[in-house]
Amino acid sequence: GLIAAGLDKTIRSPLEKSGIDFIVYDQIDPEPGLRLADNGTKLARDNDCDCVIGIGGGSAMDVAKAISILLTNGGRAVDYLGLGKITKPGVPKIMVPTSAGTGAEVTFTAVFINEETGSKGGMNGDPLYPDVALLDPELTMSLPPQVTATTGIDALTHALEAYTSIQAHPISEMYSIRAITLIAENIRAAYADGRNIQARENMLLGSLLGGKALAIAGVGLVHAMAYPLGGMFGIAHGLANAVLLPFVTHYNIIGNLEKHARLAGMLGQDVQGLSLRDAAEVTVEELHLLNRDLGIPSTLQDLSIPADKFREMAEIALTVARPIENNPRQPNVDDIVAIYQEAMAGAADF
Repeated sequence: GLIAAGLDKTIRSPLEKSGIDFIVYDQIDPEPGLRLADNGTKLARDNDCDCVIGIGGGSAMDVAKAISILLTNGGRAVDYLGLGKITKPGVPKIMVPTSAGTGAEVTFTAVFINEETGSKGGMNGDPLYPDVALLDPELTMSLPPQVTATTGIDALTHALEAYTSIQAHPISEMYSIRAITLIAENIRAAYADGRNIQARENMLLGSLLGGKALAIAGVGLVHAMAYPLGGMFGIAHGLANAVLLPFVTHYNIIGNLEKHARLAGMLGQDVQGLSLRDAAEVTVEELHLLNRDLGIPSTLQDLSIPADKFREMAEIALTVARPIENNPRQPNVDDIVAIYQEAMAGAADF
């Protein structure tokens, strides 16, 4: 957490100097349950809080966003899962990301595990948009390499899926393309040397732009398939996305051959003279190589996911309606099971 990373005093100091009363809520899990939002709301209400500052990764920011709207809308967090259920604006909310990953500082979504059902889902609605997002790369410099890697690929997944989404348009693509390029050019450097302030800054910007892209065009099948990994097995969201990304991208190629070919260039690969199909395959190869360079597990077997759960996982993934609808290739249960199986076996050439 922030205290372990030594950031607690850095954040407290300006508030104390400004004479601003505040209460700290630091009961955050990597995959937050709805109870964290409810408990935080009670604490905020008991202390008459009129503003929420979310400092941390996506989980902390999602909890902060949920607290903001619960303070004004009432009820429990579970009441607002889904789309369009939030009727009132929340109290002002300021987001300060300490990792380059979710882009939650600019999105209208807050994702939670429903402890009653074990499923993962989100609150969605314009009142969840933060009022202010503050980016400070120095706050990300203490991130360990593994977290830098998985959160960075999470950001890349947002940008890539928004780019290939059937909801994409020139404005969302503007954000996506810049985000993909920034992340591809900087993620290895940030992973290799966390003190590289320029790489850290570019990763934060790439993450924010990826968040802007997904807020417009949405995400796709990677996210739908990652949800059961988090809900059933507690796999961190960024890690789940990272492992699945190359395999889902390979499945999606035929859904938009031209865009998947263009991705290779955004990822820094020279595909001049190649056919669209061959260039698209280079995209998949680069995603596998990127994971390998970043020390990310290459298969679901590495995550100890049992193969006999694949069909149940696939059925859950298909219920994540919006990402499935956004995907450039429409899957059925058997397709998703096959992708999980491929991700269990790994890429033949890597």
